[in-house]
Amino acid sequence: MLSRPITGMGAVASTGRGVGTLFENLCRGITGRAELRGFDRTRFRAQHAYEVDDRPEAGTDVPARATALLIDAIAQAAADAGLGEDLSGIPILIGTGLRELRSLELWWREGTDLDDTGLHFGTALRERFNADVTHTFSNACSASLYALALGSDLLAQEGDQAPGTVIVAGVDVLTESMYGLLERVHPTPPDRVRPFDRDRTGVLMGDGAAAVVLSRETGGRRAHALLRGVAVNCDAFHVTAPSPEGIAKAMRTAYDMAGVKPKDIDLVMLHGTGTLLNDEAEATAMADALGDAASGPLMTAIKSMTGHTSGASGLMGLVMGVTALNEGRVPPTVGLERPVEEASQFRFVTGEAASASMNVVQLNAFGFGGINAVALVEATP
Repeated sequence: MLSRPITGMGAVASTGRGVGTLFENLCRGITGRAELRGFDRTRFRAQHAYEVDDRPEAGTDVPARATALLIDAIAQAAADAGLGEDLSGIPILIGTGLRELRSLELWWREGTDLDDTGLHFGTALRERFNADVTHTFSNACSASLYALALGSDLLAQEGDQAPGTVIVAGVDVLTESMYGLLERVHPTPPDRVRPFDRDRTGVLMGDGAAAVVLSRETGGRRAHALLRGVAVNCDAFHVTAPSPEGIAKAMRTAYDMAGVKPKDIDLVMLHGTGTLLNDEAEATAMADALGDAASGPLMTAIKSMTGHTSGASGLMGLVMGVTALNEGRVPPTVGLERPVEEASQFRFVTGEAASASMNVVQLNAFGFGGINAVALVEATP
């Protein structure tokens, strides 16, 4: 049975930079939703997104923003874990949906300078942290939890070459191509993300990065939480439509890996994209996997405030879920007023943050192509 200490955490999103600041803002119901900043709004029906406000001025954009956010989150997590500035010898695994696609768009559209080595995160990580072992995985919106599973597997290796510490991160920023694709698939242009609400109109993207440090031993430092298991699968049901059966299977596999029962789960950080198919599918899968315990855990969907941070969203949920576990507070799902029928039995946190004593948290992340990932963390004894 898996039990990996989470010894460091970092995060940045439209709602705040730093784990503590971000969590406090989420608990207060602060949303990062704003008018599109980085590109020409006249080209799109939807007019809003959840962007980190780090551009020089509205309507202009700069390359390498994903890399900058990634470095920020990793630096936070490394400092939190007491690793220092030199990360040589420590594997860094990154999950992403789009990598530096926005830099490529700017080169194509505006003639911005482009060095193709800058499209690889490893280049910047070597320069900033002396990191010599980096791997990037693109598994759609479950990418960072897939990377977490691989990082956990690395720690399970034996022998002199097996690492004692692994850094896992996730990052994505808005791109014009993906923003346009997502707004066009919805009959009504989305104006905000309202997970599990009957009146939702679709998803909007958000910028974000999150990172965690996993270790074999804590080195005398108190771990934030223990990673008990990460289950991944690919049901290949459809290019975009999710499969409740495939999602439920990932959940049950995670419970088996972690050695927990549905009744043990105190909080679920839902994937909750607010799309017209995903919410019902996730709710159906949750009800199936939890069974008689479906009305037990608290549930929340932070994409209602961060937007959909794509490949970063799984780890973003994990970092905020671990913080909720330790703080005894759960951020609300903003904008959820009339839950869909499939989720009517769930204990959603709405309106304001909820206080609760918790021990086990479930983190969900599901992506196009039936790429599903579910992680479970437990409070440190």
